[in-house]
Amino acid sequence: MTNNNSLKSVETLDKENHMERALSNRHVQFIAIGGTIGTGLFLGSGKSLSLTGPSIIFVYIAVGVIMFLLMRAIGELMYRDPSQHTFINFINKYLGDGWGKFAGWSYWIVLMLVGMTEITAVSTYFVTFFSTFNIDLSQWKWLIELGFLVALTTVNLIAVKAFGEVEFWFSMIKITLILAMIVTAIVMVVIGFHYPAMQTIHGASPAGHAGFDNLLNNFSFAPNGWLAFLMSFQMVFFAYEMIEFVGVTVSETKNPREVLPKAVNQIIARVLIFYVGALIAIMLIVPWTAFVPHKDGSFSSPFILVFQYAGLNWAAGLVFFVVITAASSALNSLLYSAGRHLYQLAQESDSARIQKFGKVSGRKVPARAILLSAALIVLSPIINAIPHISGAFVLFASASSAVIIFIYILTMIAHRRYRASIDFIPNGFIMPAHKVTGAITIAFFAFVYITLFIADDTRIPAFGGLIWLAVFGGYCLWHEKRMKQI
Repeated sequence: MTNNNSLKSVETLDKENHMERALSNRHVQFIAIGGTIGTGLFLGSGKSLSLTGPSIIFVYIAVGVIMFLLMRAIGELMYRDPSQHTFINFINKYLGDGWGKFAGWSYWIVLMLVGMTEITAVSTYFVTFFSTFNIDLSQWKWLIELGFLVALTTVNLIAVKAFGEVEFWFSMIKITLILAMIVTAIVMVVIGFHYPAMQTIHGASPAGHAGFDNLLNNFSFAPNGWLAFLMSFQMVFFAYEMIEFVGVTVSETKNPREVLPKAVNQIIARVLIFYVGALIAIMLIVPWTAFVPHKDGSFSSPFILVFQYAGLNWAAGLVFFVVITAASSALNSLLYSAGRHLYQLAQESDSARIQKFGKVSGRKVPARAILLSAALIVLSPIINAIPHISGAFVLFASASSAVIIFIYILTMIAHRRYRASIDFIPNGFIMPAHKVTGAITIAFFAFVYITLFIADDTRIPAFGGLIWLAVFGGYCLWHEKRMKQI
């Protein structure tokens, strides 16, 4: 066997790449930021703050470091072969067709289910916000969902550059709000801002002030017990979900070997600024004990509460706009990623029907794969309208989130196999101390999965994920073995 450890040019690797490299460094950098900042920060951080208080900062840092290591592994693989449309291909290459098929189809299904929940979230935000003005849009939820989906599907069909531009501005809006909130917190602390007792979205709130004592007084790592602290890891993990999305853009990026390392290496800085910085800013203004659930168990956005304490009640509308932007950005990215994953799966499929989705349009985008993905996501309002099916869908969607942990673990194992193979190039984008950091990353993902068994609302999805691994994973491995015997 010939040693193939030379770094081939992108042009040589791109002979089979029918897509256009139209994403610039600016696009990829902001796509990476957008992938890091999701609706989990704007909406889900309220629940995580209520669980552990200030120590949630250390959880976000810990999980952020692990996700950075995951991205270093994906980055090294994509740097080696930037013609690949998805990092899942490396699972197929280094772990075999069985695990590759399991990871590929599982990841695509996860994207579909997450897309359905995101489009549902968009319409729910609309209905909730306008209800405060006594405007009832509940009967038009399906039309809101359809409108958003059509608009974002059109963006993805036009050209990859159009997608990149839209994601750039979506990310810019999210960044602007977070930085504005951090600046607001700094100003309030410096001037010693005091706020009166008021009626907030959480109900009556006592008078108080902005300062470090909100963060440090009576500090405890586990104020609500160690089980609550452990539960926070799974919540923070899912807030980072889809951070790997930037690894899907490589095959359509100009100068990928120059752009990719920059995008990956800046993840730690983004975590510190946009997650840790935002959470510290929130708790400097609002005591963490103020985050309590509504009667239905849900939590309002901490961002709205911060601006209300600052006396900027109009900012609730601004936060609503940004949350809609964040959800739209997630949906836009999901359509892009789902289209590329289905395109790759179709190209590798033995089925003539599925192979039809492995073609690109005249605009050099996988239009058929994007349209099929969008068509499945648009089933969301129909599913939500049928009570029994809706309940099963929520359960299945939750289980699918657990499945992504298996895909991350398989990716890390594939990276280890790559480092031991003749394909390894020592002058690439090398993951540091890969044997140790890789093992730590895999162990951490296993730990996060175990924490899913703690809470009642995640225990069943955790079992569902294991069943999916056993049934579908077992079938894929059996099919691979059967094909080798033919």
